[in-house]
Amino acid sequence: MFVVGSYTVAIIMCFITMICWGSWANTTKLVSNKNWAFPLFYWDYSIGLLLCSLLFAFTLGSMGESGRSFITDIQQAGAGSLFAALLAGIIFNISNILLVASINLAGMAVAFPVGVGLALALGVITTYIGNPQGDAQILFLGVACIVVAIILTAIAYGRVTQESDKSRRNKGLITAILAGIIMGWFFRFLAASMSDNFSEPVAGLMTPYSALVLFAVGLFLSNFVFNTLVMKKPITGEPVNGKMYFSGSFRDHLCGGIGGIIWCVGLGFSLIASGQAGYAVSYGLGQGATMIAVIWGVFIWREFAKAPAGTNKLIFAMFILYIIGIILIIAANQ
Repeated sequence: MFVVGSYTVAIIMCFITMICWGSWANTTKLVSNKNWAFPLFYWDYSIGLLLCSLLFAFTLGSMGESGRSFITDIQQAGAGSLFAALLAGIIFNISNILLVASINLAGMAVAFPVGVGLALALGVITTYIGNPQGDAQILFLGVACIVVAIILTAIAYGRVTQESDKSRRNKGLITAILAGIIMGWFFRFLAASMSDNFSEPVAGLMTPYSALVLFAVGLFLSNFVFNTLVMKKPITGEPVNGKMYFSGSFRDHLCGGIGGIIWCVGLGFSLIASGQAGYAVSYGLGQGATMIAVIWGVFIWREFAKAPAGTNKLIFAMFILYIIGIILIIAANQ
């Protein structure tokens, strides 16, 4: 299988993860049917993610002399390792459904800093506890900067919403917070399913490629429970039924599938890079996707266009803190 050989290459892959994780949500805005409910979009998202994980497994995960090929790796994996990766997919699925709902309620420029930013802070801490790599003081100082950036984003969001939108604003923020708290735990279980040494993986544990596939399977299968529930009891919008899924256009389905593929490429690169960068750094840097999402939300989708004077200063401060936080997270492992 393909194994990253240098820290520099690993960091580059983490930056690609950042771009992917910060950009996939744009596909929710590109569907041709503006009434296309997000649970319908999310079915295609989960299918695209699963297919992309299999592509990783049968290409990069099955070539070269290092480690174990995908099929061999799956066959030798222990029950605990398989379960941990499946559980990671289930946990992420719950959080991501909440995150997409928050995007619909509050926009990308709010849902990502609050939800994903909180997930970053919790994820780095829980992952470091499970696999301590790097300078703890520098790492957690970077996390502190991210937390302050989250607070500034929430303040900016409060300034841009009207009093009549207070209920929707609060619902969007609460949903994003719940998404972040849950999302902060998935990477810990995913890391626990993998061997630290990818070139000579420990028996019973998996390589990143196998873990990615099991994660995607967990997400896809749990969709039949959680996404079906959201279809009947939506967080936002009207209830939808399964028949509506088949009324979507090719573009509607394609947008969902591409969204899943983009996110899966990000996770795949993050897992592959973690062999050199360490789990805490690869996950933490990838979750810098918040900056990318805010750029999309502020400058492309104009989600703060009607903000009062002074809001731009809060957004700028948030950007600076995120950049400082990411630099510290990278520096923690050098």
